[in-house]
Amino acid sequence: MWSAVAERADYLRRAARGAGAERDEVLLGAKTVVAAMAAWVLARHLLPPAVSTFAPFTALVALQATVYRSVRVCVQYVLAMAAGATLAASLAASAGVHGWTFGFLTLVALCIGRIRRFGQQGTQVAVVGFFAFSSGQGQIAYIGHLVASVGIGALCGLAAHLVLAPARHTHRRRQAVTDLYTTMAQRLDDLADTLEAGDPDRDHLRQWRRDWHGLSAECERIRHAIDTEIENGRMNPRRTIGGAGEALPRAREAVTVAERGMDHLRSMTRTVDYALDSGELGNLPATFRTRFSAVLRAVATAREEIGRASPTDADRLDAEIDGAAADLERVQWRERTSPGASPAVHAVQGTLLTDAGRLLVDLRSGWQSVARTS
Repeated sequence: MWSAVAERADYLRRAARGAGAERDEVLLGAKTVVAAMAAWVLARHLLPPAVSTFAPFTALVALQATVYRSVRVCVQYVLAMAAGATLAASLAASAGVHGWTFGFLTLVALCIGRIRRFGQQGTQVAVVGFFAFSSGQGQIAYIGHLVASVGIGALCGLAAHLVLAPARHTHRRRQAVTDLYTTMAQRLDDLADTLEAGDPDRDHLRQWRRDWHGLSAECERIRHAIDTEIENGRMNPRRTIGGAGEALPRAREAVTVAERGMDHLRSMTRTVDYALDSGELGNLPATFRTRFSAVLRAVATAREEIGRASPTDADRLDAEIDGAAADLERVQWRERTSPGASPAVHAVQGTLLTDAGRLLVDLRSGWQSVARTS
């Protein structure tokens, strides 16, 4: 229990310390409490008690993480409510309030609720239909009060967003992509150092292999955050940050490029680890290790250039990729023409060169994709 309390207290301290996900969630919770309370008070004063609960419930539905999502979900809920209330009133007026009509209402409401336009609010067709049919006996007066209660809740929820709209985090999302690329570039530099080292750190290398899985999960988290921020820019009354319309799609494409490159980096790390275990890493020619490490460092520099939060110098990056590709071709030519190496050494060299070639191909095509979104 005390650990849970301490964890919650730490969460609140992070929210108070600065902008971020914690503060956003705390503010959303506070706005939800205020909106639900205001909706309940207004509904209790203006409408019969039988329908007043729908007001705070609608306020909860209306307050989502972004303004756009709030409006979309609110519209879906209002449509579902209207469909359920209309269905209940029609059945009650035409066939009366009976057990079999309630069953028929349930069947039809469930079928209507599966319409994709209702989204996740499709079940509300049946829920509202039950209330309108059972508590209101399908009477128009009850349904009118029900509509008014839902309207109060929707207005209170959306008004809370207009008074204090969700914060914008364009720079934070771009910085997350920059940090991701910086980490990957550092791993490439470390891999180059490992290849050149006389006594590589086996434990350190295996830690990288485990860390690649964490970075893959980080890519997914960053992509989700960027998608949320793109949505957060729609209908948000806060001032749009300059360049956000181009920066966020560019950042999202850069995450995709990073994920593709990570597959090749993971493969290279695994190859070096196996070569270290088998003893073949020490048998690699010193010239190969030095030249291949230089290629890895050139690729690391190019990756950092793509991940920069500021605009990328296209000419410089193209030159860096071309230079790395030319260096790789020279290493490949020397590997093919060098005599005396064992088949095992050739296999290690071939695997490393293949992964590096694929990494460069993906880097070039990925950079072109990123550039098209800029």
